[in-house]
Amino acid sequence: MKRRVRIVFFDAKDYDTASFEGALPAFREAHPGMPEYELRFFDTRLSMNTVNLAKGADVVCIFVNDLVDAEMAETLRSMGVKLLALRCAGYNNVDVQACFGKIHVVRVPAYSPYAVAEHAIAMLMTSIRRIHKAYIRTRDFNFSLSGLTGFDLHGKTVGVIGTGKIGACFIRICQGFGMRVLAYDKFPNSALRESGVEYVPIGEIWKQSDIISLHCPLTDETKHLVNAESIAEMKKGAVIVNTSRGGLIDSEALLEGIKSRQVGAACLDVYEEESNIFFHDFSGHIVEDDTLARLISMPNVIVSSHQAFLTQEALGNIADTTFANILEFFGTGMSENELCYKCGKLETCTRDHRQKCF
Repeated sequence: MKRRVRIVFFDAKDYDTASFEGALPAFREAHPGMPEYELRFFDTRLSMNTVNLAKGADVVCIFVNDLVDAEMAETLRSMGVKLLALRCAGYNNVDVQACFGKIHVVRVPAYSPYAVAEHAIAMLMTSIRRIHKAYIRTRDFNFSLSGLTGFDLHGKTVGVIGTGKIGACFIRICQGFGMRVLAYDKFPNSALRESGVEYVPIGEIWKQSDIISLHCPLTDETKHLVNAESIAEMKKGAVIVNTSRGGLIDSEALLEGIKSRQVGAACLDVYEEESNIFFHDFSGHIVEDDTLARLISMPNVIVSSHQAFLTQEALGNIADTTFANILEFFGTGMSENELCYKCGKLETCTRDHRQKCF
């Protein structure tokens, strides 16, 4: 009799259910000896008020706004949960140190860098060519071009902070537009450098860039990377794009930068206080977050609700990688995509090293 692995999903939307249930038959066919996966989906977020829904689960699968602190890690351990599976790349919502020795943590480090990079470009193009405003006008049969003047991307300087898989995809698209690319990353990509990307100190990103796009993780070091001081250093009228994590930007400072015309436009797929707002319908309610309400009211701000990842390809890759992480963990006791704290790096460590860590 095959072993049964019970997987409980929190903060699951219709597209999550469809993608995971849709991917399971093909995954099962490709791995005939795998355990029987039992999937249960809950649309509520993981919290101390909802954690009992995980009773009897072997795996808890969470998303970007499910918080796992020391108390939650201990609660899950006491319930017999063996694996915390993040169906995303970022893990700033999980206290990996607190989880160490209690529950294993895996993630999906790369699902579709193209999805996020293309969304960043789509938001940028929409903003600078005023496509959103033109759409609203023509729906009212207003075909005036007044106020819709944009600018070319060709020849402009874009500053990219973070040149991992997503940042690299974004850079290649920008190069296709004929843009000059400046980049900042603690670990420069030699292939990008050979393609003409100029790695510079972060201060030069602020000073020289017409457009700044954020593609780095949220850590203690990068929290509020964009703040009043960095905004003051930027070229007047710079456009800011953020498809990474909301906490990279001090929202109040951004608002002031827009009001003072120092920031020319902002394209935000993420927001610092999004956890209680994004992924929900508040169209019939008053949003109590005054900063977000004021940002959305600005004519040069575009906000999408953390949807950059949302493509069919990305959802399929997320499901396949999550299933593979679970299969590998229950087969070998570890996973290639396991987050390691003991080795001193909040990132995936090598298999050899991980054997020592765990």
